[in-house]
Amino acid sequence: MQLDSKTAIVTGAASGFGHGIARAFAAAGARVMVADINSEGAAEVAREIGGISAQVDVSNATSVQAMADEALAQLGHIDILVNNAGVTHLPQALEEVSEDEFDRVLAVNAKSVYLTARSLVPHMKLRGTGAILNIASTAGVSPRPRLNWYNASKGWMITATKAMAVELAPQGIRVNAINPVAGETPLLKSFMGEDTPEIRAKFLSTIPLGRFSTAQDMGAAATFLCSDAASMITGVALEVDGGRCI
Repeated sequence: MQLDSKTAIVTGAASGFGHGIARAFAAAGARVMVADINSEGAAEVAREIGGISAQVDVSNATSVQAMADEALAQLGHIDILVNNAGVTHLPQALEEVSEDEFDRVLAVNAKSVYLTARSLVPHMKLRGTGAILNIASTAGVSPRPRLNWYNASKGWMITATKAMAVELAPQGIRVNAINPVAGETPLLKSFMGEDTPEIRAKFLSTIPLGRFSTAQDMGAAATFLCSDAASMITGVALEVDGGRCI
């Protein structure tokens, strides 16, 4: 029960890695708000883990503030914030990505971290404690061709993690990131462009351990980094990638 009596918000938790993190947190004793733009999916996961749910557009300031207010009203306080919601553009030449696609990727993957911080960091500062976890990507460390602006958004998230960690450490707030490799999530087909055995084999050939990241992998790493067992760890971007970045 590493997170016994802790409270947490996990964005993008209706599916994929976010679902795995929310499930792991609940199993470790936390009360979890499952937040997602998919309200029905969020409610279903919340029922599964005994948590609460909220619909949120993480790129919209009003929606993020409403999520934060609801979490505080129902949970009383927030110990852990996981910025997991993310999107990508389809694989294509960097100059062919539309402005609308670029804006969406940066709004969901980067601006969201600013918006959740603006809504919840003041609360954590008042309490003198808190853990923020940003779900970045190996793409921010070792970029793949044709995913240029997605790569850049995840590199931004890694730098933001380190900058936040330095600034918030005196207030007792730890900020870390996880860098997963591709996994069986709704984004996998978008990363590959086309889901075929040949393309999957090509992806897997770049991962020394020979498999994709799983929701369980992310849940285990997130639980540790957000627990008191990691109280001396801040500003790291932990690669949970089967050796992809070696």
